Amino acid sequence: MTRLILAIQFLTRLPTPQVSDFRPERLAESARWFPLVGLLLGALLLAAVWPAARLDPWLAAWAGVLAWALLTGGLHLDGLADVADALGAAHRDRERLLAVMKDPHLGSFGVLTLILHLAGKLVLLMLLARGQHWAALLLIPAWARLGVLFWQTLPALSPGMGEQFAWALPRRARWAWLLALLAASAWAAPALLATPVAIWLYRRWLLRTLGGMSGDCLGAGVEVVELAALLLAVALQMA
Repeated sequence: MTRLILAIQFLTRLPTPQVSDFRPERLAESARWFPLVGLLLGALLLAAVWPAARLDPWLAAWAGVLAWALLTGGLHLDGLADVADALGAAHRDRERLLAVMKDPHLGSFGVLTLILHLAGKLVLLMLLARGQHWAALLLIPAWARLGVLFWQTLPALSPGMGEQFAWALPRRARWAWLLALLAASAWAAPALLATPVAIWLYRRWLLRTLGGMSGDCLGAGVEVVELAALLLAVALQMA
């Protein structure tokens, strides 16, 4: 239970019991519960979107984007903005990339990326609400957080949060969650069966482009996979 509580505390702003005997290794071990926390987030998102969708799909989409940001505290959006700023300003200089990624200030590349990303989520959520594909919304946050279990095995780019999560989990945890989400998607949201491809492509991009990962890279990946999964769900809906 301690590891599950730590996972909820790290990924959300939901109230939880305090952990009195915190140790850094427990935070890394809590990653095995990230997909379960994703399912919890999906259920809460559904609770925000479904009532609003009965009035208007655009209202439902706005409620979804707002709930997504509030529930997570913008944690992964911050990582996405930092990675965008670093890539835009690094000019293939690894040292500058790492320095910009650590800079707490938000640059123009990060602002533009956040605007485009949130606009994409808003439109796709509207289309999802209009088609009432609620199962996809429930599963998408879980799929995105499963990605962390695969990306965290890459080399850490620098000391920090990413280095803590670089400690390998037992393989069975990653593959058990993968099989469980594949089964759930096959039954309720077949379009999401292609989500592992997005997880793999992002991992390959991290390795080829950056040579590893950081905490910001993990957060950015969650946002990238969420957007990709939304796009997959909407594409099947409109096919």
